[in-house]
Amino acid sequence: MIVRRSPVTRVTGIAACLAAALPQLAIAGGTISAFDVPQAPVEHTDRLIVKYRNTLNIGAQSAPVATQRAQVFEAAGARLGVTMHALRKTALGADVVKLDRKVTQAEASQLIAELKARDASIEYAEPDRMMHALFTPNDTRYAEQWDLYEATGGMRVPGAWDQGNGSGVVVAVIDTGYRPHADLAANIVAGYDFISDTAVSNDGDGRDADASDPGDWTNAGECGTGWAATNSSWHGTHVGGTIAALTNNGSGVAGIAYGARVQPLRVLGRCGGYTSDIADAIVWASGGAVSGVPANATPARVINMSLGGSGACDTTTQNAITSARSRGTVVVVAAGNENQNASNSNPANCSGVIAVAATGRYGDRAYYSNYGSIVTLAAPGGDMSGSASNGILSTLNAGTKSPGADSYAFYQGTSMATPHVAAVAALVIAKNPALTPDQVKGVLTSTVRPFPGSCSGCGAGLVDASAAVAAANGGGGGGGGVVNVTEVEPNNSRTAPMLLSQPSKVAGTMASSTDQDWYRVDLPAGKTLTATLVAGLSTADYDLYLYNSAGTQIAKSELGAGKTDTASTTNTGTTTVTRYVQVRYYSGGTGSTNGKYSLTASW
Repeated sequence: MIVRRSPVTRVTGIAACLAAALPQLAIAGGTISAFDVPQAPVEHTDRLIVKYRNTLNIGAQSAPVATQRAQVFEAAGARLGVTMHALRKTALGADVVKLDRKVTQAEASQLIAELKARDASIEYAEPDRMMHALFTPNDTRYAEQWDLYEATGGMRVPGAWDQGNGSGVVVAVIDTGYRPHADLAANIVAGYDFISDTAVSNDGDGRDADASDPGDWTNAGECGTGWAATNSSWHGTHVGGTIAALTNNGSGVAGIAYGARVQPLRVLGRCGGYTSDIADAIVWASGGAVSGVPANATPARVINMSLGGSGACDTTTQNAITSARSRGTVVVVAAGNENQNASNSNPANCSGVIAVAATGRYGDRAYYSNYGSIVTLAAPGGDMSGSASNGILSTLNAGTKSPGADSYAFYQGTSMATPHVAAVAALVIAKNPALTPDQVKGVLTSTVRPFPGSCSGCGAGLVDASAAVAAANGGGGGGGGVVNVTEVEPNNSRTAPMLLSQPSKVAGTMASSTDQDWYRVDLPAGKTLTATLVAGLSTADYDLYLYNSAGTQIAKSELGAGKTDTASTTNTGTTTVTRYVQVRYYSGGTGSTNGKYSLTASW
């Protein structure tokens, strides 16, 4: 099967025409080295905040209590060679404790553990951290990148930049290849051209180590009856720029994970690309062996695939994705641009991927974006139906057929949304390289924010870069932990449930007496899902139901008010299966105050 650049590319071709009328920025010669890219500072502090279970100021305590606490300070600090004393009281009753030197966050955690172990009256203790102005890059067209920073539909990237930039992570872009754009080239690592058919490759040869993009233009009818002539899309260059364009270099655009490196793998040429070539690229990108191709010296931790076709996930692609995941690589794919259920979009419907829907500037589902229960989450993909500037601005090439000068253009599509998520995955992995693919997915889905607009069937929510990076050290609840998440509407039907991709404790609300909340769990083979429901008020009675992927009820608990409902089901098969958890109103309180409940899903 040939996997075509779905209407992602046909849509973006229109975007390129629109953008051609816009002023383009000429790039002066020269690039910056990795050392010129701002690095996130290592956090230090010389203060702690300590809250005791009584609210009296340390200075107002009786002499024995003050002496006892001073002794605790002395003993706890001795382990790290730190001395401490109470400095002042906060408005909320905690005490600010001054250290005689700055300590790292890791040292502060050790010190806090020592304090709590020695004094049971400590309610909580935490570092008194220094806050800083959010990093704003000086790239000349950054103001046009609404998708990164705008409060409504943006992805809150500046807050993530204050925590890291993706340094040390390689992101493979399996696409049309790349152009050596001055605003991207310094962040490119060696990739490969996997196109084996010269009729598709458009560069006169088959597979080789040159992943540069010669152009993918076509003549009318060349790719089938009714096929319109197209200009070269330079699609991979646009995707790569979103991920890792040079940032704070005084020109062009900013990349989301600008400390990361992009590995271009060329699989799409004239008319699209073959599944067999794409599958080989997936394996090689993650460090697997491909016959006749040299070993990958810089395996990728993240794969971006802004491509797709229709039909079920084929075995060849699924095996390649499973192979990549076994080596620790996160696979992020576009949900597709047909405004239909993504269950018919391949490889978005493959197991183990992060499938990405697209939102517009105001946080609603873009008119073209696919949707449905297989969608993991959404990210800005642009909606240029009202204005070209509502698309996604990134690096491009001005050539209509063969390569021309460096340029920039607004594109739209789930192709554009996908690299936003791939880049945030790189930021998360840079913060915590030990995370598994499932844990990265868990971090991303558990830190989303509710959609500002209407986005039914768009997964867990709108990706929040800042929150995701902040949660990275926690692993998103993976490794047996439970992550706290908040119910995100709409999730009142089985066709648009909220995804729980790792053991979770959900804070939910029964909005009305007709409300029912649905949650989807992808249950691994051999695991038992246990769902536990507790109503916020003892007078409220909400019931708990479990369903299989076909919508058949397989377990339930209908205990009365004040009781804890529990239901479970075991996946006895050899592959991951989908299960649904439903919370249904029976009687009692409703609304934001009286309708609260807690749902724990563990396996």
